[in-house]
Amino acid sequence: MTSCHSVVNLPEVRKVAIFGGTHGNEMSGVTLVNLWINNGAEIQRSGLTIEPFITNPRAVEKCTRYVDTDLNRAFTQDNLSVPRTQDLPYEVKRAQEINQMFGPKGSPDAYDVIFDLHNTTSNMGCTIILENSKDHFNLQMVNFIKSAIAPASCPVLLTEHPLLQYSTTRSVGKHPVGVEVGPQPQGVLRSNIFESMRAIVKHALDFIELFNGGMAFPPCTVDVYRVSERMDYPRDKNGNITAMVHPNLQDCDWEPLNPGDPMFQAFDGRTIKYEGDSTVFPAFINEAAYYEKHQAFTMTRRETLTANGIKASKM
Repeated sequence: MTSCHSVVNLPEVRKVAIFGGTHGNEMSGVTLVNLWINNGAEIQRSGLTIEPFITNPRAVEKCTRYVDTDLNRAFTQDNLSVPRTQDLPYEVKRAQEINQMFGPKGSPDAYDVIFDLHNTTSNMGCTIILENSKDHFNLQMVNFIKSAIAPASCPVLLTEHPLLQYSTTRSVGKHPVGVEVGPQPQGVLRSNIFESMRAIVKHALDFIELFNGGMAFPPCTVDVYRVSERMDYPRDKNGNITAMVHPNLQDCDWEPLNPGDPMFQAFDGRTIKYEGDSTVFPAFINEAAYYEKHQAFTMTRRETLTANGIKASKM
C-alpha cells in the first residue's frame, strides 16, 4: 500500500460535466443545470471545459423519476454494448448516448470529473457520494468541500461494495461524484436545498481550479459511511408492506442505530427492533423513490479513509 505521507502526481483536470435530471423529479439539479446552460458564468473556471447537461430530458418534461427504467442504474456493460433497436427502453438508449458523449466509460477519453446532482426525500443534508475508496483526487476534493462549508456537515456515502453494483450515470467519468441533498419532496424546489447544492458545486469547482493551478494538497483523512446492506420493510406472504419506519428512526439519517433500537412500527402497533450485532448508521431512511426497490433504508458503517497528498502533473 502507498505510504500515507506520499504525494501523488495526477493529470490536470480538463473536462468536467455537471449532470442534472438523471431523475426527472429531483428539482434542484434540474433547475441549477438549466440555469447554467442559459448562463454558465458562475461555473466557469480558467482552463476548464465545463458542460452542464440534462441527462433524462423526457423524465424532466414529465416530472417523473424515469420513463422506462432507472437511468442511474442503467450504465452496465451489457446495456452500453447491446445493439440499438427500437424496443430498447428509453433510458438504455439514453445511457448509450451519454456514454458516447462523456465516455466511453473506462476509457482515456472519458470526462475527468462528472458531478451528478440528486435530491432525496430523506433527511440526509448535503451528502457526497463516492464510488471508490482509492480515488485520492475525489477524497481530497471532499476534504476541501467539508472544510469550506464547516461548521455545516457534509456526510460522505461510499457505495463501494463487492455485491451491490449501482452502474450510475456518473460512472462514465474518471472521477464520479454524486451530490445528494435533502430533504426535499419530489417535484418541489426548496430554496435552502437549492442553495446548499449550488454551494457544494462551487467549492468543488474551486478545488479543481486550485489543483490545476499547481496547489499541492497534503495527505488527509476523510470519514465516510460505507454501504453495508439494504434493509427492506417487513412484508406479508403476498409481498405487501406490514410496517412503517419507526418514529424514533424517522429523519435520523446518519445517526447510530444500535442493536435493540426500534426500527419499524407494525400496522398493529408492535415495535420491531434492530437485531444486528453491531451499530450501523442508516441513510436514505424512508426514501420515496426506494419503495419500488424494496428498500426502507441503507445500512452503512463508519470508517476513516486516508488520502495521499496530490499535485497536478503538467503535461
